[in-house]
Amino acid sequence: MQLAPQHTTMQATIDAARRVEEMGADAVFGWDHFFPLSGDPEGVHFEATAQLAAWAVATERVQLGALVFCNAYRNPDLLADVTRTIDHISGGRFVFGVGGGWFERDFEEYGYEFGTPGSRLRSLSAALPRIRARWERLNPPPAGPMPILIGGKGEQRTLPMVAEHADIWHSFVDPDELPHKLDVLRRHCDERGRDIAEIEISNGASVRSGVGGVSFERLDALHAAGTRLFTIPLSGDDTPDGYALDRVQAFLDWRDAKNA
Repeated sequence: MQLAPQHTTMQATIDAARRVEEMGADAVFGWDHFFPLSGDPEGVHFEATAQLAAWAVATERVQLGALVFCNAYRNPDLLADVTRTIDHISGGRFVFGVGGGWFERDFEEYGYEFGTPGSRLRSLSAALPRIRARWERLNPPPAGPMPILIGGKGEQRTLPMVAEHADIWHSFVDPDELPHKLDVLRRHCDERGRDIAEIEISNGASVRSGVGGVSFERLDALHAAGTRLFTIPLSGDDTPDGYALDRVQAFLDWRDAKNA
């Protein structure tokens, strides 16, 4: 599940994280933005790292992380230290999701240079070795495996970084486009002497066009193409009462049927 920290209280996000864990979700992700991405643009919103630390205390089993941290407005060495610390709070359950960033308002209002897609991805490429090196130098190091999740689908910059650094590749690529992207990723992996099977394929599903409107045909097609991590987005304003947790069970049932 991805619980967007918008249009609700912090306690509601914590309660939702606990509840989806109880229901059987495998992972709970937040996001790394400073303002809502939907609904009232001036609505209630919370910062990612502090929220994830709260979830780490409130949960016991699920993996946790941001989908994804924006490298472009976070110092790489500090981000490595922050995430290592949250990993210890969670007992080694943290997933390090990272990308180049895209939401211009986040940059402008907080005083960061927005740049271009190319400059943001070049910055990410330079940051990833620093992050990994800092984890090795920190005392203590991360408590768990701290898998690296990289978001994006660009063939010239993002997929080479995935092949070099990622344990998980996340995108919103459609089923008919995924085989081509995987061929490109496989080529980048081969060039680096890496087996693409080492990388878990992740994709986003939509509840707004899915359950209660949920179409599982897209998920079936993504699964057939090799996707194994599916993130289900929920927002604090899904219903008048907050997160639409009643939508979750249908996805868990679909997952369990695929794993049977």
